[in-house]
Amino acid sequence: MSESSERDERHRQRMQRKKAVVDEKIAQAREERGLLLVLTGNGKGKSSSAFGMAARALGHDMQIGIVQFIKGAASTGEEHFFRRFPEQVRYHVMGAGFTWETQDRQDDIVKAQAAWAVAVELMRDESVALVVLDELNIALKYGYVQLDQVLADIAARPSHQHVVVTGRGAPPGLIEAADTVTEMGVVKHAFKAGIKAQKGVEF
Repeated sequence: MSESSERDERHRQRMQRKKAVVDEKIAQAREERGLLLVLTGNGKGKSSSAFGMAARALGHDMQIGIVQFIKGAASTGEEHFFRRFPEQVRYHVMGAGFTWETQDRQDDIVKAQAAWAVAVELMRDESVALVVLDELNIALKYGYVQLDQVLADIAARPSHQHVVVTGRGAPPGLIEAADTVTEMGVVKHAFKAGIKAQKGVEF
């Protein structure tokens, strides 16, 4: 047997062993229920990941609710896209812009609390299968909405409903309550090299 053939055979045997392990884990995962997913960290991709899940859910003909906290001053590609599906996607842009732009804490609080009221309405609707709470972590960080109330309202949602929360600085209590947590890390970012935010990439 040649060296290449031996390498191929070793690979096949490793993959057989790996498949057995993966198949066993799949067989053991029998619970089916709505998940709480938290996407946090300083790296790019938190909202992008959440909107990717929304697109995936849309592909399965699921009803989707989206509430954007903080963001709102500028239109985005994801808003333009998801508004093409009004029969499946309820899209709410509730912020006035980033906190360093608004510079008005009281107005930010009012808008965040109004956004949370809309989020609760979506999370009480049995027909909504996925709720995206974009930049909620920022509203929590600044105390615009209270973590205890947020956790209680999320826990009271329909058992099949998935909730995705994005934003830097997810509080420990939210991380503890979540089923899946992903932290985006920064390795390199074009903005630090003086490159402007790009349409279709950042917005």
